[in-house]
Amino acid sequence: MKSLTLFLLLLPMTIFAQTNAELPYREIPAYPDSFTAENVAARSIDGLGFRFYWATEGLRVEDLAFRPTPESRSSEETIDHIMGLSTMMLNAVKNQPNIRSGEETSPLSFEVKRRKTLENLHEASTLLKQPGTKLEGLHIIRQNGENRTEFPFWNIMNGPLGDALWHVGQVVSFRRSSGNPFSSKVSVFSGTVRD
Repeated sequence: MKSLTLFLLLLPMTIFAQTNAELPYREIPAYPDSFTAENVAARSIDGLGFRFYWATEGLRVEDLAFRPTPESRSSEETIDHIMGLSTMMLNAVKNQPNIRSGEETSPLSFEVKRRKTLENLHEASTLLKQPGTKLEGLHIIRQNGENRTEFPFWNIMNGPLGDALWHVGQVVSFRRSSGNPFSSKVSVFSGTVRD
């Protein structure tokens, strides 16, 4: 009975350690051999993924609930928004429409939102690096009932990508304010982590 109790107590920690190790962007991937528009866009997404990974690594319940003023988004609401932006980027790379429910927050757990965001970014970057991919053929597609609007890939750069970087900075600032600063072992310049 004692061994079963110990097993059940350790299982969540083991699962968390295994799933956390499998997340993309603990370190930024090696850069491509050539400079193409698609590789530059992918590398920009990789930089976002790396920053998001470390901005959200080790967040506590009190960090997720933190908001600097009653009117502002909490860290977790900001992460919900970043997850939505990552979905928009992935949909653009897949040329799939974005159909918004109008709901700003997600009922998913923080761990699931974090994983989904990192996987969306990783998939978008991977698809951009595929031979034959051309930015000229990719669009942000907004679908609202019968109304469909398309925007060129340029809008990803100044829209969802730029906005997500902005909000990752907010998460870093909020976690510092809630007493859990960003790891000093992380180098956003090199995309590596000192052990």
